[in-house]
Amino acid sequence: MKKAICCTSFFLVLFQQGHAKTSHPPSPVENGIHKNRRLAFVIKNNYLPPDQDKEKYTISGYVTESGSGEHLLGVSVYVPELKLGTTTNDYGFFSLTLPEGNHEVIISYIGYGNEKQQINLSEDQILSIALKPSTQNLEEVVVTADERIKESKVTQMSKVQINPADIQDIPALLGEKDVMKTLQLMPGIQGGSEGSSGFFVRGGTPDQNLIILDDAVVYNSNHLFGFFSVFNGDAIKSVEAFKGGFPARFGGRLSSVIKLDMKDGNKEKLSGKVNIGLISSSALLEGPINKGKTSFIASGRRTYADIMARPFIDSEKGNRTGYYFTDFNFKIHHIFSPKDKLFWSNYFGQDKFYDNSVYEDGDRDKSRLQWGNITSTLRWNHQFNNKLFSNTSLIFSNYKFKILIEEDFEDQKYEFKSSSGINDYTLKTDFDYYPNSQHTIRFGANATIHNFTPQRLLLKDEFNPNIDKEQELNSFEGAVYVEDDWKLTDKLSLSPGLRLSYFNYKDKHYVNPEPRLALSYNMKTDLAFKASYSRMNQYIHLLSSSGIGLPTDLWVSSTDNIKPQTSQQFAVGVAKDFFDKDYSITLEGYYKTLDDVIAYKEGASFLAIDDLETGKNSNWEENITSGQGWAYGAEILLRKQTGPLTGWLGYTLSWSERQFDELNLGQKFYDRYDRRHDISLVGIYKPNEKITLSGTWVLSTGNNYTLPNQQHIANPVDFPIINTGVYNNSTGMENFTTQRNNFRGETSHRLDLGVQFHKKKKKDRERIWGFSLYNAYARKNPFIYTIDNKDNDSYDPDAPIEKQLTRTSVLILIPSINYTFKF
Repeated sequence: MKKAICCTSFFLVLFQQGHAKTSHPPSPVENGIHKNRRLAFVIKNNYLPPDQDKEKYTISGYVTESGSGEHLLGVSVYVPELKLGTTTNDYGFFSLTLPEGNHEVIISYIGYGNEKQQINLSEDQILSIALKPSTQNLEEVVVTADERIKESKVTQMSKVQINPADIQDIPALLGEKDVMKTLQLMPGIQGGSEGSSGFFVRGGTPDQNLIILDDAVVYNSNHLFGFFSVFNGDAIKSVEAFKGGFPARFGGRLSSVIKLDMKDGNKEKLSGKVNIGLISSSALLEGPINKGKTSFIASGRRTYADIMARPFIDSEKGNRTGYYFTDFNFKIHHIFSPKDKLFWSNYFGQDKFYDNSVYEDGDRDKSRLQWGNITSTLRWNHQFNNKLFSNTSLIFSNYKFKILIEEDFEDQKYEFKSSSGINDYTLKTDFDYYPNSQHTIRFGANATIHNFTPQRLLLKDEFNPNIDKEQELNSFEGAVYVEDDWKLTDKLSLSPGLRLSYFNYKDKHYVNPEPRLALSYNMKTDLAFKASYSRMNQYIHLLSSSGIGLPTDLWVSSTDNIKPQTSQQFAVGVAKDFFDKDYSITLEGYYKTLDDVIAYKEGASFLAIDDLETGKNSNWEENITSGQGWAYGAEILLRKQTGPLTGWLGYTLSWSERQFDELNLGQKFYDRYDRRHDISLVGIYKPNEKITLSGTWVLSTGNNYTLPNQQHIANPVDFPIINTGVYNNSTGMENFTTQRNNFRGETSHRLDLGVQFHKKKKKDRERIWGFSLYNAYARKNPFIYTIDNKDNDSYDPDAPIEKQLTRTSVLILIPSINYTFKF
């Protein structure tokens, strides 16, 4: 009511002013009387001139880490008295427009001490802020509502951030600190098979996850057939995951965006880190090339399982079998001027399995399996003024998979080679514009040339004609976008966006608008209601028969016959902050539809060849079918990020369904990774600077499998969970329907424990011993189910052959130890 009276008073004043202008010009005395009357009227009705009547100026600058000069992204810059704030962009830059006068500016970031600055704003100012890392958040901090922009204060929803320090603290399989497995502990992001780093987001598939490392797309994120990810956690500066409500600057995938940024390198001094584990070792070195101007960072990792296995392999005859993976990161950062910076980021990773066998009769065979990624990104930052910032990138991304089999059998030679891959060449430019404190506008464009090789096949045989086949696809993908984070009032924020995507393959052109919208309404200071809508298009696809991200999965392009995949996602939720204890809780519900998703037809495989004798080739497009899908559910995340005890509790309730005209008789079925329940509990406790205790407990409903009817259950567990089936106690047989994914595996759960002992040494050196226990109570979780012939106890050769389902469990009670030295 008071606001209505104020507004009415304001318009009455304007009316009086306008009415005065229509009559004769007032004399100076009359003018003074009118002014006094208007002023008395305004004061009487509680109308005060707003702050926007004051002159406004802009504070801008960069936030860095003290001691290294590393630019920090996502740092909160907040003015408590005005309840205005912003965050630094991906390169540490911020801009905030404020009314003139004295202001207290608070700069805060998780894992760093707060910085407070008093400014007298009478002109535009440039601030250079260096935050000091806190002593690992050991001191309990008293947090108030005005110290930091919290979850309830941002428009974005369905986004999670991982502190790289948490990745180092959480217990991991064989001591390998893994970014992707840490993300799987968040609600809505579910793992595949036991121990796998492959993941599925809100009912999606692996190829629907856009994984970006310093602006470059990473097509295969797995090492060791999915047990580890390709990202070396020591070189990562930040990790962000978007599950929905996608900003318009992201596109090309349906289910998620995983954005990883590498460290820039220490600009002040040489430093490094060496880690020695059970199956691999890694090293990192960073420092200045030109102090304060140019820095570098290099990190590498290699497994030595192949070296450790050599003493157990008969090598006298030339037998050699082994597997290893390597990855290498390298980055240079150069500052030309305060407004111009250059970044050059590179990644190389490779897995290799080899087997050389020599037999008693002199026959030989050799096999190789090799796959890996290469990315390179050259970026130029330019600050036009205190409100406009740009980044332009040249990007190369490569993924390749190779198979080689050679046999020398009784003087007959046989050679088989198969490979597939993709090369991307991308040019993109992005702008950040901060016109005032109510708007943060982003816009830009990108263009990518895709070069696919779904199949390259070479077959040589002395008795058959040589086969040399190659499939190649070339396509172009581009997009323009604009988005705005718009603060309409103190309570209501809106983030509209539009992305216009374009794809060309031969004579086929696809043009698709992708609207995005998100809103946040603060019902209370610490409680917000949020909602979002996003439409996505995906023009490249992964043909997968495994679902766990094996290197045999093939990347292919949309064509004139294969349409792009599309999705629409609606999400609503609430976000609540508990300022006194620095807790936050989010609750979200979502509903997603998917169209033109693809899958292999029954019996099809990645080898697109029909007849090895004639080399008759089948088009990969003939091996797949398209359909639609639905995914819906709810997620809860309770999180604490400061104090001696940190961690989170996440729960996901979800459904994921598919329908293909050519599969399952055209009927709906649950997707393989349809998981009803998923729970994760993470705790990290640091009682002092010398010890870190950590633990995780996870539980998830089993995966779905397609089984033929009449299966014998071998080693049945106490609580099998079956979608549709009837178990016969007398015969031990299970009657299944003939539907797709008719068997649900057992529920998996496990407890992981870890402890680290820290010892500070002179000259900022530190020694860390780490011990962890994966699956501490030795739960036999299913890794894979196989169907075998059941032994015939009657010895009757005419008796029907029975099939039995056998569960295989791995990763049972795996201890590990690792040593880390920082300097």
